[in-house]
Amino acid sequence: MSKRIIPFIEGEFFHIYNRGNSKQKIFLDEEDYLRFIKLLYLSNSNKNIRFREDIVKKHIDAFDFERGNNLVSIGTYVLMPNHFHIYISPKQGLGLDGIDGVAKFMLKVCTSYSKYFNKKYSRTGKLFEDKFKSVHIKNENQAKYLFSYIHLNPVKLVQGDWKEKGIKDKNKVFKFLNDYKWSSFSYFMGVKRKEDNVIDPKFELSYFSDKKSFIKDILEWIKIDEIS
Repeated sequence: MSKRIIPFIEGEFFHIYNRGNSKQKIFLDEEDYLRFIKLLYLSNSNKNIRFREDIVKKHIDAFDFERGNNLVSIGTYVLMPNHFHIYISPKQGLGLDGIDGVAKFMLKVCTSYSKYFNKKYSRTGKLFEDKFKSVHIKNENQAKYLFSYIHLNPVKLVQGDWKEKGIKDKNKVFKFLNDYKWSSFSYFMGVKRKEDNVIDPKFELSYFSDKKSFIKDILEWIKIDEIS
């Protein structure tokens, strides 16, 4: 394993992302999206959790599984048809095996999901383009931009040119973001879901003092003053 130029230091913040090999879709139906979100939860553990044996065969809700100590702290995420973004903070540095918590977490997520996807769709070969990419978040402005960028990713599904031409139907877009099930947007809107367990409630998003601050920041990005 090649050594990263910027190590995943505990308490620092990182943007993690990856996409399908040759930009292919990695989520083809709702089951795929939900499986990946469940893996974000289950893989965030020092335990070696086997999905079929520990979850399916025991009829356990994945989000109720007792994981023990976490490898990372997840603040936000979004899944798109051919890629994903995660905003995380490492909770464990290098282990005795020379692998840090982030690398272990991502290896578990991507390996488990690839095996699931290849078996389901009778395919072979690598699913993801390459090793996951990472960007070190160094300041508040960068953090605020990332937070909004992640949650606004789905807008392109309803209007691909929104960044260049602006939002044509702002209320429609905001409703779409509220209804989009494959991101952490609804968590910050106060909607209660099982998937909330993926998010660390103690993740340091100090620049959003409350729900209104989050909404205000997102609305500024889509250039809307209020929602009717």
